[in-house]
Amino acid sequence: MFARLFPSFHKKKQAYELYGKLVGQARNPVFYEQLAVADTIDGRFDMILLHLFLVDRRLEREGEDHQKARRFIQEALIADMDRSLRELGVGDMSVGKEVKKMGAAWLGRVKAYTAAIAEDAPQSSLSEVIAKNVYRREDAEFANCLASYALQTLQKLASYPIADVLESRFDFPEVAVVKDNSND
Repeated sequence: MFARLFPSFHKKKQAYELYGKLVGQARNPVFYEQLAVADTIDGRFDMILLHLFLVDRRLEREGEDHQKARRFIQEALIADMDRSLRELGVGDMSVGKEVKKMGAAWLGRVKAYTAAIAEDAPQSSLSEVIAKNVYRREDAEFANCLASYALQTLQKLASYPIADVLESRFDFPEVAVVKDNSND
C-alpha cells in the first residue's frame, strides 16, 4: 500500500534490504576465521564498507537513475552505525561525532578503492589499499586474496540485471583462501 502512495518508500525499503544483504556477507565467518580480518568492531566495519563499495559501484554504473538507491543504502549504513554505537553505550552527545568519523571513513575508502580499481594492475593496487584499510598493515598475508574476492564480486555484480541487484536477487562469489607468500 505504501509503495503505491509513496514511490520512494519502495526504493528505500529495497535499499535497506540490500544493505542487510551486504552486511550479511560482510559478516561471513570466512573473512575472520580464514582471511585473518580482525574480528573486532573496526574489522567488521571495514568489511561492511568494502561490501558497500562493491554494491555502490554496481549501482553507480547505472547512472543518475539509481542515485536515490545509492543514497538510501548510505543512509542505511548511517542508521546502522548510529544504532550500533548506542548499543555499545556511546552517549547521545558523542554519537554524532562518531557517525561523522564513520562517514569520513566511508568517503576515504570510496576514494582509495576507486583509484585502486582504475589502475592498470587493479589486483595489486587493490591489495595494497586493502592491506592498509582492512588489515591496517602493509604485510597482510591475505590482502591479495581479499582483493581478488572484491574484483570477482565487482564482475559478478556486473553480470546481474540491475533489477535483480536492487531486489537483492544475486549471490556474492565464494571466497577462495590463498595465502600470499610473497613476503616470506
